[in-house]
Amino acid sequence: MSDPIVTFDEAAVRGELKELVRQTVEDAPNALLEEEAEDLIGADRYERTAEREAYRAGHYERGLTTTSG
Repeated sequence: MSDPIVTFDEAAVRGELKELVRQTVEDAPNALLEEEAEDLIGADRYERTAEREAYRAGHYERGLTTTSG
């Protein structure tokens, strides 16, 4: 009998499937939260108009202090 023409790496498929499920579980709630925020605020992310010039969540300057100074 000849060698098989096609091989199947079950471990690789399981890894890809696991990553696909993980990404889907992460993306679904994020999309719902983003849509809810757009509905509540009445603006898309990073949207600017003459009346609205700020970010949706506000903006302020920050200072960064590290152990190195």
